[in-house]
Amino acid sequence: YSGTNKFARLWGHVDVRDNAYKLTSDSVEYNAKTGRAIYRNKGKIQNSLNKEVITSKVGYFYPSTGSYFFRGKVVYKKDDLLMTTDTLQFNHETQTTYIHGPTLIKNDSIEIHCSNGYYRVDKQEGALFHKVEILQKERTIRCDSVFYKELNQQFTGNGNVRIDDFKANLILLGDRFYSQQPNNETILSGRALAIEYSKITDSLFIGADTLKMCDDSLNNSIIFGRGNVRSYTKQAQTFSNAAYYSKENGILHLSNRPIVWAKNIELKGDSINLGFKDSLLDKALVKGNATAIMSVDTGAYFNQLSGNKIDASFQQGELKRADVKGQAWTIFYPIEERTTDTMILRERIGLNRLFASELHVYLDSGEVERVTFFDKPDGIFFPINQMDEKEKFIKGFSWNPMLRPKNPYTMQAQRKLK
Repeated sequence: YSGTNKFARLWGHVDVRDNAYKLTSDSVEYNAKTGRAIYRNKGKIQNSLNKEVITSKVGYFYPSTGSYFFRGKVVYKKDDLLMTTDTLQFNHETQTTYIHGPTLIKNDSIEIHCSNGYYRVDKQEGALFHKVEILQKERTIRCDSVFYKELNQQFTGNGNVRIDDFKANLILLGDRFYSQQPNNETILSGRALAIEYSKITDSLFIGADTLKMCDDSLNNSIIFGRGNVRSYTKQAQTFSNAAYYSKENGILHLSNRPIVWAKNIELKGDSINLGFKDSLLDKALVKGNATAIMSVDTGAYFNQLSGNKIDASFQQGELKRADVKGQAWTIFYPIEERTTDTMILRERIGLNRLFASELHVYLDSGEVERVTFFDKPDGIFFPINQMDEKEKFIKGFSWNPMLRPKNPYTMQAQRKLK
């Protein structure tokens, strides 16, 4: 020890203690002028009050301020909490660690990787930045930054969010998210996109301004969408302003001006329930101002159905039967086959309009094959060259191809799956 320079160098099983902490190292240097102590050849700091242990290759500590700096294979342990990094700053007064490099934070329920931020070890909460990766038992979260609370496993994250939910077979993408337990609730916003993936059949994509995922009382996954909700499968595409999807029963419920497209068909109503079987469109129930419009001859004509309710059945994404109830109305353009010496000609012969309390319509490729009814309908037929323009469209007719999602990623502003 130099009294002139107020500098001490100690070596050989060095122990330094205060009321709470004990430093152990092979050698220690202490500068009384700056109030800084250093060990350069591995050291350990232990808290006798809470079983806190920190080891590193190099350590700088300031007893007067309670601050520590560690570098080189830093390991922090406290109860079930483990942190490993190359550079760490620690303030024992506030129980806060400051991260300056690739870091692992781990406890019994979670594992977090990041490269910057701070973490309160007493409360197990903090703000983490730069290539954040969170590993849980049943899911993985990646984002640019996150604020984390161990209590109820709360996360608030931003930037390039991707959540892989292995239990629900879901991939969730967005610009921002909030998540908490115990009901497994996750809220995504900013180009939010949920993907129910399938290696065997078709995958379902649901995008919206805001998506919410949670478990119901039976622990089944449910997805809610609000604002510009779009969904996409190879067989069917949808647009609405509100939706929810139950994975357990495969029902996608659409409301607030919903539209459904399947091949050459467009369905509209006050609400629409779509039923999926093995990820394939199986049925649709359209309630309130229900319409089904089928484009034929490349949009030259439209076969149309209208009623209070339409119960539709599909095969391989193609409408095969529609039961129209309540002010049932159909307009279609029948085809007649004519045989010549060399070919069979199929020609449209006119416009057929039927109105009844209930109609059962059987279709093939958007063409009306036959219609059955229970009471005598009000019907009229116009030859092709005598069609009345007023009879060509159902009430409230509209055709909306521009709203139809063309592929699953461009429907959410070029959101890409990486």
